[in-house]
Amino acid sequence: MEEVNYVMRLHNLRPRPGSRHRVKRLGCGESSGHGKTSGKGTKGQKARSGGSIRLGFEGGQMPLIRRLPKRGFNNAAFHKRYAIVNVGDLNVFEAGTVVNEQLLRESNLVRGYFAGIKILGEGELKNSLRVQADKISTTAREKIEKAGGTVTLRETRKIEKSEANVVSSEANAAAAVSTAKPRAKAKTKSAKEKRE
Repeated sequence: MEEVNYVMRLHNLRPRPGSRHRVKRLGCGESSGHGKTSGKGTKGQKARSGGSIRLGFEGGQMPLIRRLPKRGFNNAAFHKRYAIVNVGDLNVFEAGTVVNEQLLRESNLVRGYFAGIKILGEGELKNSLRVQADKISTTAREKIEKAGGTVTLRETRKIEKSEANVVSSEANAAAAVSTAKPRAKAKTKSAKEKRE
């Protein structure tokens, strides 16, 4: 039996067998089972061409999302995601290397958008490294220093945070001054009113 060398080209690309199902053919006569109304029933909004009901619509009734109570503050919008790198992952670098965010991204240990880098203590470190990160666990710091390395936290993040705190405190002070109302002067009765 001759071996056929099949070369994949753009013109002979085919979907994987079983991945695509045939289109359901509608309106092919009564005997087809999908004739006349083509599975849409009789009249109504959903039987019309282009007629559809949006997600969550309950026919004019107050929808569930509006009926449920909404209370409290949700911090999800202000949540910061940090890229997690374990101490054991840092063994790919040679001793004396300065490990920072740029190097971690170049080595594909960190991918995507994050607010900063956080080092955790899972695994063992063999080489002494100079690690620069935004956050670090106590275990990770101990393991890095035990291996002869050093840890420095990025100062820019701290400065930004402290500046934000100063701005917010100034804004709060200004708001307090503007909302403070002047005390009303106490009315004193005149001598004539006292006599009466």
